[in-house]
Amino acid sequence: MSARRDRVVEVMRAGQDAFGRALEECDGGGRFTPHRWSRPGGGGGEARILEDGRVFERAGVNVSAVYGDEAPASIAAEHGVDPAVGFFATGLSTVVHPRNPHVPSFHANFRYFEMGDQAWWFGGGADLTPAYGYAEDAAHFHRTLKDYCDGYGPAFYPEAKTACDEYFYLPHRRETRGVGGIFFDGLRPDGPDGWDRGLRLAARGIETLAAAYLPIVRRRTDQPYGDRERQWQLYRRGRYVEFNLVYDRGTRFGLQTGGNIEAILMSLPPLASWAFDVQPEPGTPEAEMRDNFLTPRDWASPAR
Repeated sequence: MSARRDRVVEVMRAGQDAFGRALEECDGGGRFTPHRWSRPGGGGGEARILEDGRVFERAGVNVSAVYGDEAPASIAAEHGVDPAVGFFATGLSTVVHPRNPHVPSFHANFRYFEMGDQAWWFGGGADLTPAYGYAEDAAHFHRTLKDYCDGYGPAFYPEAKTACDEYFYLPHRRETRGVGGIFFDGLRPDGPDGWDRGLRLAARGIETLAAAYLPIVRRRTDQPYGDRERQWQLYRRGRYVEFNLVYDRGTRFGLQTGGNIEAILMSLPPLASWAFDVQPEPGTPEAEMRDNFLTPRDWASPAR
């Protein structure tokens, strides 16, 4: 690997260690099990999975670093590069599905991609997917991410929030996957220190994950629930599955490049359900979630 590749992989692995420890501490009992894998075409990674914990029904914190002589044709075409220049890609991906329906699911991904000497860029983001909507949770999440983004530039948060709202959207349902967050891709900062600025942005983003998510988990994890809430949670998880299998670019990239199928699909919840034409009763928390939390809103506004 080049020195750049070594540095960015080190950031991803350090983030995997730190966020994994934070999730274990929050769970209070569950432990991550490592699953190392190698890719026949070059590279590999390590998936760390926590299942059946006290707080988290499933959590995954994965790092991959893969390379090959032939870049994926769709990505090469998008950037006007000959696929024969090869590629290198590394990233950290984490998905958390809590046990309590009042605790939202969480996803984050930070990544780096290069094709020969012709193209390189950073990407990343984090988003929150609740089954039950709480304005204070959405506000905390977005304000924490906004503070992180403002360190890069004042225009970054609104652009990344809009990109997230547009990306995590299910057109066939006409609803967002959750309450959003931030999303950016193809980021190549200008100037001689552009690559270092991109790496610092990714590193700070990974460091922000625990502060953005875990206070929400601790606030909700002991909240009472019954079978009604559990069934609604499983129904809403079905939407999560629909997005990840139909639209998610990371899933598609992993399959295109021959990644480890278990690591790719760890993003899916352990249980989900589908029911025909579910219509929550007016005035219920389920109706509140459907009607007021699945369209983009300015959650970071001080007035909220």
